[in-house]
Amino acid sequence: MASLKIAIVLTALLVLLSGSFAQLSTNFYATSCPNLLPTVRSAVNSAIQSEARMGASLVRLFFHDCFVNGCDGSILLDDTSSFTGEKTANPNRNSVRGFNVIDNIKSAVERACPGVVSCADILAIAARDSVNILGGPTWNVRLGRRDARTASLSGANNNIPPPTSTLSTLISRYGSFGLSARDLVALSGAHTIGQARCTTFRARIYSNGTNLDPSFARTRQGNCPRAAGTGDNNLAPLDIQTPTRFDNNYFRNLVNQRGLLNSDQVLFSGGSTDSIVRGYVANPGSFSSDFAAAMTRMGDISPLTGSNGEIRRNCRRVN
Repeated sequence: MASLKIAIVLTALLVLLSGSFAQLSTNFYATSCPNLLPTVRSAVNSAIQSEARMGASLVRLFFHDCFVNGCDGSILLDDTSSFTGEKTANPNRNSVRGFNVIDNIKSAVERACPGVVSCADILAIAARDSVNILGGPTWNVRLGRRDARTASLSGANNNIPPPTSTLSTLISRYGSFGLSARDLVALSGAHTIGQARCTTFRARIYSNGTNLDPSFARTRQGNCPRAAGTGDNNLAPLDIQTPTRFDNNYFRNLVNQRGLLNSDQVLFSGGSTDSIVRGYVANPGSFSSDFAAAMTRMGDISPLTGSNGEIRRNCRRVN
């Protein structure tokens, strides 16, 4: 009898843990919006052809969305006179971008199948397509998310790891979302594309730290003055070698002490994740497969499904 009760409790727990994403499916829109995937990919490809950096921006939008109350499209909501969204949070202000691209995709999808596809799902697909178009892996995106009717400025300020994070902070933060240290390192590999503002790496390049290549620091100092308030928004590539191609050079940079952000370099600074970084340098295929798996797990963070949330008509505001 005791064993039966334990089995019932464990089953209930599994249902509770899995219920939040049990309704996600790779073929969720197969009947209701059969042209969804090519429609999204075409728009993402056009945006990247216009500006290669946009691919990284769309991936970052997805990350910043999922780390605040789950992957629910809340980051896309604009502020209004009676509503404060997440766009002005410290990790997002003057930083996250690509909202116009999501708007364009949403308009194209609405023309094909009005009122069917959520903005949260569009963002998940756009992130996948961005990675693949820039040379990275692809994966089957689990779909069926619905859009939040609210957002959390405090959640964005507190949940998204800052670029000054230590390794222990990163492992703890990712762990709180059910992501492992390997997931952390793999997802950080998204920094093989994109750029960062001077204000996010200034302290590191002027630190004279032991985990910083001096020649790399001098190169970055050329476009990022020491004085705060001067050149704060000047950009530098997160991957100095191939900033618009999704590959494993990010990890090669870390081994050579050329990580741009402190939160990058701590992944290879004598800590518990050094071996994972070395593995991704030696085996780029391992990085690609781990990245795809980690993106899927991140996409499963607390989605709204069923009758929760809504399908926004405009990604920037609730219906």
